Amino acid sequence: MFADITVGMAAVVCVAAAVLGAFAIKFLDRLRRRDAETEAKEILDKAKLEASNFRREADLEMKEAAIKLKASGENELAKARQEFHERERSLDKRQDAVEQQAEQVRKQERMVEGSQRKLAEKIEDTNRRNEELTKLLDLQRQTLHQLSGLSRDDATHRLLDMLDQELIHEQGALILKHERRTAELAESKSRDILLTALHRYAATHTAETTTSTVDIPSDEMKGRIIGREGRNIRAFEKATGVDVIIDDTPGVVIVSGFDPVRREIARMALNKLIADGRIHPTRIEELVLQTQGEMEQHIQKHGEEAVQEADVNRLHPKLVHLLGRLRFRTSYTQNVLRHSIEVAFLAGMMAEEIGLDGTLARRCGLLHDIGKAADHEAEGGHPKIGAELLKRYGEGPEVVHAALGHHDDIRIDHPYTVLVAAADACSASRPGARRETLERYIKRMEELESIARSFPGVEQSYAIQAGRELRVIANARDTTDTSAAKICRDIAQAFEQQLTYPGEIKVTVLRETRVTEMAR
Repeated sequence: MFADITVGMAAVVCVAAAVLGAFAIKFLDRLRRRDAETEAKEILDKAKLEASNFRREADLEMKEAAIKLKASGENELAKARQEFHERERSLDKRQDAVEQQAEQVRKQERMVEGSQRKLAEKIEDTNRRNEELTKLLDLQRQTLHQLSGLSRDDATHRLLDMLDQELIHEQGALILKHERRTAELAESKSRDILLTALHRYAATHTAETTTSTVDIPSDEMKGRIIGREGRNIRAFEKATGVDVIIDDTPGVVIVSGFDPVRREIARMALNKLIADGRIHPTRIEELVLQTQGEMEQHIQKHGEEAVQEADVNRLHPKLVHLLGRLRFRTSYTQNVLRHSIEVAFLAGMMAEEIGLDGTLARRCGLLHDIGKAADHEAEGGHPKIGAELLKRYGEGPEVVHAALGHHDDIRIDHPYTVLVAAADACSASRPGARRETLERYIKRMEELESIARSFPGVEQSYAIQAGRELRVIANARDTTDTSAAKICRDIAQAFEQQLTYPGEIKVTVLRETRVTEMAR
């Protein structure tokens, strides 16, 4: 029974616990719901506050944006107003200018109307005068017919004949006038072209002689060169074709000969003999023969260098060899190869100045004296020999004609011949190009000065620039400006008639009156 009581109490306790648990659960659920409602309310309040703040911020931003937009609009409006005012001012200025132009046009129209009225009056007056002149001419014509007894056709023929004669005279005068003007212009232009070419190409000049000197280590070598009873020197002169001069001059032996190639071969062979020390006829013949072969190589080398320097292409090998021979040829002591190169450059520069082919002109100038390399092998002058050689080796007609006519021996058919002739004269007459003896130089200077002093009114005369220029001092009391000009012309004509000279001689007459007083 106690057990039953215990079980019943336990059941009661369980029921009570369950009831209490249910109440507790419901209470806790109510508490949780209250807390959730409170939290939800707080969240709503907070959201409402944030929404209110966001709305206020949005209103502020919209107001600021509206203010900025209003300011920007006002600025644009101000700019637009300023541009409008500027355009308005510009239009006002244009309107003023248009009004001024319109006023000027109105003035010009009034002037044109006045001019037209005056012109109409002048035309009317002219017509009236023409009518009067026609009447007078008719009257004069009738009077002339009556007085001369000529018909109208006869008078017309005579008048036309007179007009023809007058026109022929006027045509001749105009032709002479234009010829003089053309000659003056051509002379001035040619002088400028020549001076430009000479200034652009400044060549060095070396006057060569007909002798060569060979240094020897001692005077004992002179006896070895002569040999026993002169056999060595005779063998050497026979093999080389030159003269060997051995005198009392210490340390040198002179080789003399008019053929530069032979003289150079002899000089080189003699140097080799002196260096070798074995001097006898057999050795002389061997070295001379060897030197001749070397000389041919030197000649070819000099020809190739000249062709390369003058920039002339596709030249026949034989012509190149002949050019090399010109290296050992002189004309009035001027080296012919250097002279040919200078003529080539001068002719090329002048051709380019006047619009011709400078390359062809250089070719003509380089080959114009090629006949001098073979003039001892053929008959005739070097222009004819050179033209035949150039024609034989395939050169063009301009080159052949330049070689044939550069000394004005034939009619000029090509302009390059004139250029080569001018360049040849410039190269030959350049001061220092051709050397002359001191006695001949002094004599030529004295002739120039004495001819000038022979004219009345000349006090002193001085030859300068190696005889290329003469300065004449005229007496100021005995001459005038006009007479001084005549004296200058007469002196130049006297030089042309009495002297022979290359190039030109410039005559300058100076006339001066100088008064000096001392202030004390």
